Order: sequence, then structure tokens, then C-alpha cells
Amino acid sequence: MFDTLRRDIQAAKERDPACRGTMEVLLCYPGVHALWFYRLAHRCWRAGLLLPARFISHLGRFFTGIEIHPAARIGPGVFIDHGMGVVIGETAEVGENVTIYQGVTLGGTSLERVKRHPTIERNVVIGSGAKVLGPFTVGENSRIGSGSVVVKEVPPNCVVVGVPGRVISRDGKKVATPIDLNMVDLPDPVAQAIQGVMERLTELEREVTSLRAALGAGEREPAPSAPGERS
Repeated sequence: MFDTLRRDIQAAKERDPACRGTMEVLLCYPGVHALWFYRLAHRCWRAGLLLPARFISHLGRFFTGIEIHPAARIGPGVFIDHGMGVVIGETAEVGENVTIYQGVTLGGTSLERVKRHPTIERNVVIGSGAKVLGPFTVGENSRIGSGSVVVKEVPPNCVVVGVPGRVISRDGKKVATPIDLNMVDLPDPVAQAIQGVMERLTELEREVTSLRAALGAGEREPAPSAPGERS
């Protein structure tokens, strides 16, 4: 337990160039504090003390702005930098030496009581605001770009960016975008034609309404008098 806490401190000192020492980590790093709240809550959870575990987790969220379910599994050496808004769900698994930045969500995509959150293998870096959603694995040494939304398996040693997330580099080499041979999710030409007709009909209705309004205004205006004609 104490060795894990020491590794949490060491991770912050190694991966934050703004860090000035151990005392600063102890007093001023909410990501480290959140992990300690989690580790205590996780021990309670494993001991069957579910309500105390949830309450400790709630306190951690209150004091740090980081929400970690006590049933999640988080290895040593994890560093949550800045941390505000980070959410780690119940069945999530986070390996050793993972780095997580603010606003990251390790979320689920099911209401069933099954494995529904991602597994993050060791040495992964997840950029700020990224969302990793679903019961799949992000392979070791991979990097998830800031703001990405990852919804499927990521092989080891990859760089993933975008919405939805796509692999742009693997083992240090650029990954070419494959030719799309999907013959299932093709557009429906009939539906597109009907949609075009409906849009054109709406435009014509607006034009007719405008013309009627203009004609009505013209009928209400009095005709100009001829020169010398008495009114």
C-alpha cells in the first residue's frame, strides 16, 4: 500500500515539469489526492463495505473534482494531471504508469451489470477532454489525442485522434486511410430524392406566401390621382 502511494508521488514528480518537490505534491496535487481517496475506497469495496466505499469516493470527488468509482481497478504509477472533470467508471481498468489529463472520461455504453468500461494498458497517455467509451482495450504505449472520442479497440503503440477516434500512427509509422469498401451503410437515393423534393416544396411555399403578402399590400394602397383631378 505505502509503496503504491510512493509511486503515485514519484509519478507526479517525474511527469509534471512544474513540480518543485514532494511537499508540493502532498499539498497541491488534486490528482494524487483523488488516487489516495480511491485507493482507500477500493480497499473498503473489496472488503464488502460498499456504502463506506461510495461515501469515501464521494468525498474524493467533492475535494478534488475527480470522480473514480471504488470498484475500478487502477495500477501504481498512474498520474492524473490537473484532473478537474475526470471520470473513471465502475468496471474501468487502468494499468501502470498511465497519464490522464483533465476532462477525460472512461465511460460505459451499457446499462447491464457487465464489463462496460474500457481497459487502459500500461504507459498510455490520454489527452485532455478525451472520451474512451465502451468495454474494449487501449493497447500499451498508445496515446489518445485531446478531445478525441474513442469507441473501439486501439492496438498497442498507436496514436489516436478525432471524433470518432482513428489510428493515425502505429509503431511510429503513419497509418494510411484505408479505402472504404463498406457496402452496407450506403445512402438511399430514393430517400435523398424525396428529401430534395420536400425541401424544394418548402421553398416554393415560402415564395408563394411572400407573393401573396406583396399583392395584398399593393391592393390596399390607393391609386395615385391624375394631374388636375379633384379628389
